[in-house]
Amino acid sequence: EAQIEAIAQDKNRIEDAQVTGKNIGSAKRIDDVIGRYIVQLKNSFSRELTLQGLRIVLDTANGAGYKVGPTVLEELGAEVIVLHDKPNGFNINEGCGALHTKDLRTAVKQYRADIGLALDGDADRLIVVDEEGDEVDGDQILGALGLYLYAEGKLKGGGIVATVMSNQALEDAMTSAGLRLFRSNVGDKYVLEVMRENGINFGGEQSGHIIMHDYAKTGDGLVSALQILALLITSGKKASKALRPFELYPQKLVNIKVKVKKPLDQIEGLSDELEAIEKAHMRHLIRYSGTENKLRILLEGKDAKAMEKEMKRLVSFFEKALNA
Repeated sequence: EAQIEAIAQDKNRIEDAQVTGKNIGSAKRIDDVIGRYIVQLKNSFSRELTLQGLRIVLDTANGAGYKVGPTVLEELGAEVIVLHDKPNGFNINEGCGALHTKDLRTAVKQYRADIGLALDGDADRLIVVDEEGDEVDGDQILGALGLYLYAEGKLKGGGIVATVMSNQALEDAMTSAGLRLFRSNVGDKYVLEVMRENGINFGGEQSGHIIMHDYAKTGDGLVSALQILALLITSGKKASKALRPFELYPQKLVNIKVKVKKPLDQIEGLSDELEAIEKAHMRHLIRYSGTENKLRILLEGKDAKAMEKEMKRLVSFFEKALNA
């Protein structure tokens, strides 16, 4: 990445490398690429299962999945109600898709659908809405899929991968099942790194980036959707039950503006503050934003009131330590 950035920022190098006319090269079309992709998607879905009898609302965000998404679901037998599938070059993600689920949540209830699925613009993320019109948390989706793959004998590496932001309840659910939760830094590329290092074939982020390594080497919202639908059919339960195998612990994230990003290990008294939080059986994650002058504080614990109290104390501590 650094080498590519160096090239992109070197105007002289770019000008010297420019060519015109026939020297530019040629374009190549891969015929029936959509058909090939649909076949690949179908191959990720068990041949013993069918989507017949399922009513699905799919929001394609006026993006990359607008044609393939509805087609593959319909060909597998589902009744599909499609939202936002008319891209015009400007309306991608505009008030729709994984980033804005209001229309999807409304449509699921209006059409009495079994489940709602929302892709983002480039179709690598997936957000799920249950039959009651409620959005399912990304950590619960990861947990449900991880346990499903394990029960089906398809989970490799003895666990799943999630980021440091994932809820402790996910880790506890994996531990209870005899599995391990491997944590990575925030970002799907870091999730993939940990997966490769530990021979794991499933991981993802709260945001809906899910990597099913047996079927795709990056996040693919449609691959994820088909596995979730397989889970739903196999369980025989409604989405509101099947996709919530555990309750999330209360979690709170606060961003505070800071004048200077002083190294955390150089902040006097911080170790004592964190030790007190740990003694109260709470998980903490404190890090600076990579793009803004902000400190991100994440606290998580089973007692919401106690967590709120600790958060106020910690925010006050950092405001004095970093903005005095």
